[in-house]
Amino acid sequence: MLKTHGRYAHRSIEDRPRFRWPGGKGLALYVALNVEQYAFGEGLVEDLVPGGTQPDVLNNAWREYGTRVGAWRLLRQFERHGVPLTVLLNSAVYDQAPDFPAACRALGHEIACHGRTNSESQAGLSEADERTLIAEATSRIAREEGVAPEGWLGPWLSETARTPELIRRAGYRYIMDWGCDDQPIWLLTDAGPLLAMPYSQEINDSVAIIGRQASAAEFADMIIDQVDQMIADAADTPLVFGLALHANIMGQPFRRRQLDRALAHIAARAVDIWITRGADIAAFVHQDPSRAV
Repeated sequence: MLKTHGRYAHRSIEDRPRFRWPGGKGLALYVALNVEQYAFGEGLVEDLVPGGTQPDVLNNAWREYGTRVGAWRLLRQFERHGVPLTVLLNSAVYDQAPDFPAACRALGHEIACHGRTNSESQAGLSEADERTLIAEATSRIAREEGVAPEGWLGPWLSETARTPELIRRAGYRYIMDWGCDDQPIWLLTDAGPLLAMPYSQEINDSVAIIGRQASAAEFADMIIDQVDQMIADAADTPLVFGLALHANIMGQPFRRRQLDRALAHIAARAVDIWITRGADIAAFVHQDPSRAV
């Protein structure tokens, strides 16, 4: 037998509970906006132009465009379309750009935790160091927002073998690292069940645009096709689409123009979609745990 993670058993999408999301909708959609803070000249990075010498001003400036411009433009764009956000926040953003989470707070957007910084990874950490990372990021968000975050996405979606237990014990209601399904599912942990929320690795601007070199128009088409097909797929089985965006990538002007086209399409199909936040989806499932397998 092959080694397995043991976090969930196989159960096909055709063998699932039948229910509807609020309003009788078949598809729940949430927008996960990653707002990240990196160290200058050290640690892990995502580069626009790889291979630069240090100090790598070009790539660092591209990343910082996200909190200076891109995140703000996206915030107002989603506000115009009436779309709530789940903001995946590095807690270090409070040190460098505290005005952005304050603006999100004023608009009622969800602040979920994305670790301390994307300059680090959880992979390979000792239990004590990982526990400290989770505790520091969580407590900073709770202190600034006045409420503890409910959702967790690890920096780089990195984990150790004990991460789900530590996240569950830290009080989180859902995690976005395990994108194995189109429905929320329960992960088995020694600390009790933890809800895994769908978070798209395909309809993700980092993967599609930076990784696979898709154009802005192609990415907008991907969003539209994903929504249309998932509405059809959700005719008898409720589904979740977590659209993954990054402030420094999708926040570029030419990409925002194409994103607007996708958002207009989503609005035109709103009769079929529960447009909401990750925390609201998690709360609906927690109300009746049998809604997830």
